[in-house]
Amino acid sequence: MQKIWILLFFSVLAFSQSNNNACSTLSKINKLIQEKHYRPKTIDDSLSVYIFNTFLEKLDDNNSLFLASDITELKKHQYKIDNYIKEENCNFLSIIFSSYSKAVTRHQKLITSIIQESISLSSTETIQFSKKRFPYYSQEANLKKLFRKRILLDILSDVSMVSQNKDSILKVFPELAIASKIKILENYDCEAKNKTLSEEAFTSLFLNTFCSYFDPHTMYFSKEEKSNFLSGLSSSNYSFGIDMTLNDKNELEIATIIPNGAAYYSNKIDVGDVLQKINCNGTDYSVKCNNYEAIDKILTANETKKALFTFRKNTGEIYAVELSKQLMRDTQNSVYSYIIEYEGIKTGYIKIPSFYSKFENGKTNVSDDVKKEIVKLTDNKINRLLIDLENNSGGSMQEAINLCGLFINAPAIAQVKYANVPPYLMAPENAKPIFTGKIVVLINGFSASASEFFANAMQDFSMALLVGSQSFGKASIQEIFKIDNEKEDFIKITIGSFYRITGQSNQYFGIKPTITIPSIFEDQLPREKKSKTALRNQSMQGYIGPNSYPLSESQKEVIQNYNLQTQKNQTLQKIVSLKKRFNKLYDDAIAPVKLNIASVFDFVNKNKSLYKDIGDYLKTENELQIYNSYHNFDNKDKSDSVLTSDKIGIKNIKSNTTIFEAVKIIGKLR
Repeated sequence: MQKIWILLFFSVLAFSQSNNNACSTLSKINKLIQEKHYRPKTIDDSLSVYIFNTFLEKLDDNNSLFLASDITELKKHQYKIDNYIKEENCNFLSIIFSSYSKAVTRHQKLITSIIQESISLSSTETIQFSKKRFPYYSQEANLKKLFRKRILLDILSDVSMVSQNKDSILKVFPELAIASKIKILENYDCEAKNKTLSEEAFTSLFLNTFCSYFDPHTMYFSKEEKSNFLSGLSSSNYSFGIDMTLNDKNELEIATIIPNGAAYYSNKIDVGDVLQKINCNGTDYSVKCNNYEAIDKILTANETKKALFTFRKNTGEIYAVELSKQLMRDTQNSVYSYIIEYEGIKTGYIKIPSFYSKFENGKTNVSDDVKKEIVKLTDNKINRLLIDLENNSGGSMQEAINLCGLFINAPAIAQVKYANVPPYLMAPENAKPIFTGKIVVLINGFSASASEFFANAMQDFSMALLVGSQSFGKASIQEIFKIDNEKEDFIKITIGSFYRITGQSNQYFGIKPTITIPSIFEDQLPREKKSKTALRNQSMQGYIGPNSYPLSESQKEVIQNYNLQTQKNQTLQKIVSLKKRFNKLYDDAIAPVKLNIASVFDFVNKNKSLYKDIGDYLKTENELQIYNSYHNFDNKDKSDSVLTSDKIGIKNIKSNTTIFEAVKIIGKLR
């Protein structure tokens, strides 16, 4: 133990010696923010309290590292951080780093001692859940008791997912529990070791916490992080066609299935499926902490071309699927189109996953790609168009302006306000509308920033009906600045905000669609307004009045008739019912759970019927005929126009209720 503390002493000493660099960078970041930010904030006690609480939350996200005595000692600095920053005195960072390092060492020692001790696979104790953070524990013994409970819960939960039949699990519980115990303890040991932060990682976390005080989108970037950020808007790479994320159980689950990728065509994988293991070149990599790096390499390295994936669905079903990588655009860079036919009416469909541009050697951009898709559709005599911005989190604002020019020809389409300068009007250069038919734009809670800019303009000029659910609520504009420090870091700063041509803004609240389609997960989505430091909504004088471009009589009639039929629409009412059940799952308090296999099995599986009902609904396909946009409809054999390679993309469109409802809506427009 003495050796560990000696190493800790020298690491803290080294960190202390680098405070000058950290302070210099922090000072330069603050100077840039104060000069460039759209609404800079005063460096005062409010900043101190925010940084103190937020930084500690990021270091110890569930109050299980620090003890109450550690926090009491650190609270001496709670109201002084603003003064430290003004004085360019960053010694407090050494103090926090030292306290955190000691807490991590204590935690690692605690986990090691639990692993070395025997762990009963059943207990008369219960474990308590809370939607709020628990208070810090006063004694290390209490922390140890907490982690013993968590480890037992994780073992019993892991066993409970093996089968949906409780009796079959109980028969072989000892064997299952022993195997699970080994895996869970390995994960806890690995995660404890990974809590050690380097000086660079610690400082970066603090600098980002400082930046986030001004708004959620002002961020500190290292040189590599900046490159990755821009590359995410334009790069192509070999991919299995899936994006994965860590869920609240530290499991790797499918977050996105990329259109036209290997997973897309497998017809097996669904969003929310949890990865169990990957077999690559004959070697199994189970999903556990010490395999994360190897798994990440398999997923991202171009050298890896094929792997066998084992997943678990929410219902507990385990299945395996072999995937081969394809050279493809990232999910953000895949504008594509189809032709949808319903009740004899053909409608063009264009999916825009992001407003990508030619950043970092990108080969193409959204406005040009959409233009190409419109040409394909108009060649097929399409005069109705769905533009799908669901889950489109934004990107290049210039591309959003350029896209407006494909539909709107007006002296101005929006207003922009930067710090310390009067607002000015924005319009696409050389606007030349190429589509003048009926348009519906689809939005949801993940439609943000540039998506909202485009949707605003289309709504304000009554060029389109907006269909879906309330958008995210981000109307701010960011620019990346270089920090003049040794490492040549960067900072992304919110420099302005865009406003509708009417003077209103969707910042904080989001855009209300013309016609709302309910969504099961609507109330649980992340929103701009859920951020503690989100910029509040403001308005300015409009260039045009709110009714300068009124809806057509046909649009008004369709809206009125559709809303009148909502209560009779069985699909929409089913969504509302599932939404209520899902909200109840999140809103209800969770009762304590007894730490035995029978109780934990019931706890893990009690919402199985809800997940099954949601899964069944999400797989329900609507009666739509869908064709590739290259097809010439003069061909008599329409069935041949449905390309086999597009079957999964078509299936996803058919199972999207918002698209189906939008098709019905646009079909009624005259």
